Amino acid sequence: MTLLHYEPPTTPFLQVIYEDAQLLVVDKPSGLLSVPGKRPEHKDSTYTRVQRVHPEIRVVHRLDMATSGILLLAKTKAAQSHLNKQFQDRTTHKKYIAKVWGELPASQGEVELPLSCDWPNRPRQHMDFFTGKPSTTFYRVSEFDGKCSRVELTPYTGRSHQLRVHMQAIGCPILGDKFYAHSEAFSAAERLLLHAEDLCVTHPQTEQPIAFHSPVPF
Repeated sequence: MTLLHYEPPTTPFLQVIYEDAQLLVVDKPSGLLSVPGKRPEHKDSTYTRVQRVHPEIRVVHRLDMATSGILLLAKTKAAQSHLNKQFQDRTTHKKYIAKVWGELPASQGEVELPLSCDWPNRPRQHMDFFTGKPSTTFYRVSEFDGKCSRVELTPYTGRSHQLRVHMQAIGCPILGDKFYAHSEAFSAAERLLLHAEDLCVTHPQTEQPIAFHSPVPF
């Protein structure tokens, strides 16, 4: 699917949360790609902005373009390998904050629904009970205003669009989601209200836990 009218935010151009000899952690704004797209007009991304200052920078994981929050990058090949293994082994801890339509079925719970790419409509994903990959999301409601809920989301797996599809599947699409929200939920926000608030990993050099936090902008 071609990105139409890609106009990434430029202020701030790059917001660094943490930096050392091994890691660089940035606060990615909504509307900016994590890595560059294939077309020349989609070159601007968090990765290419960091690369201007740190040509050696390496990708560790990604956030959807519309999602804001913590994005972790590595400065060395060894650090990248160490961190990649943590994500693959699911030893990292990630917490997202979302504002969703409606009231969730319980104050806390989990969603276990297999996902796969909806190829005719990519990059959309969908539930697929035949060939989909197992996907698990834990949730905890922190607020309900009578119309919408504020919810903490902790993905156990890290499938593409997992949080967005899982919230839609239980009848509570994330506000501002152009792929999965119904028209009323989509128009309720000017952006996707999904933010990567917390990330905890094992530092590749010290082998000690290190946690990062990004304040929720909504």
